[in-house]
Amino acid sequence: MSDLKALAVPEGLEGERVDAAIARVLGLSRTRAAELAASGAVRLDGSQVGKSERVSAGQWLEVDVPAQVDRTPQVKPQLIDDLRIVHDDTEIVVVDKPAGVAAHPSVGWDGPDVVSGLAGAGYRISTSGAPERQGIVQRLDVGTSGLMVVAKSERAYTVLKQAFRDRTVDKTYHALVQGLPDPVVGTIEAPIGRHPNHDYKFAVMQSGRASVTHYELVEAFRSMSLLEIHLETGRTHQIRVHFSALHHPCVGDPLYGSDPKLAKKLGLDRQWLHAVELGFEHPGSGEWITFESPYPKDLQHALDIARAG
Repeated sequence: MSDLKALAVPEGLEGERVDAAIARVLGLSRTRAAELAASGAVRLDGSQVGKSERVSAGQWLEVDVPAQVDRTPQVKPQLIDDLRIVHDDTEIVVVDKPAGVAAHPSVGWDGPDVVSGLAGAGYRISTSGAPERQGIVQRLDVGTSGLMVVAKSERAYTVLKQAFRDRTVDKTYHALVQGLPDPVVGTIEAPIGRHPNHDYKFAVMQSGRASVTHYELVEAFRSMSLLEIHLETGRTHQIRVHFSALHHPCVGDPLYGSDPKLAKKLGLDRQWLHAVELGFEHPGSGEWITFESPYPKDLQHALDIARAG
């Protein structure tokens, strides 16, 4: 048995290798995508293709994902060299997650994840939640870097989960988007739901869940804008979906309509989106604490090129 994934190749993936395109749109690791292509599980416009062939916008991409991939995700302790520990105490651990690392193990993802990375580094985290999501009270997309808090105690898990539900956590992101939003300071209130045609993609839709994004301009460039964003809600892909709906997609995000030529010019192979600051009441002391994260090298490099014009 297999699970057939099918979609039209987005314009932003024009010219990409098959394995890279599959990894970007299905959220699989590049290795897993290449294995699927090598096994004959990938077709373009009905014809079987290998991992190194190139895709064109509008082609019909079909991927047969074997049923055994849909097993219960497992935590596999591993060391992740660039997973930085920002803060650690008896209640919580705050990490600076690099791009390419998932928040936790999940179906179809065989790359590194925060939970397994913490386990590999010897951290004992809360046993609350699903086995593969123990201690996870928030998530960042695989391609998004920045700050995440993970609960180490049962009390911390309960308190922090409630804080996220009550929207008392201050989540600040920086995003480089195409064009200049008008107005340059604003709030986006648009419900987000699972895309009706693609179960791994989300969209603004009337039947979606209430979603609120606040933003303001930090710096404007010739064809891009650096924004500071505060999330009031925390829907999957929220920032990416909201700004795509405004026709200002995150640079380097072909799934949501970004210009691949611009990403190439900036040397980007993922969306320019970073969780720069995280503030919340400590679940033990009740003290308000705030953590900050500098831009990773790839995002800083892209920003330097944008500033140079």
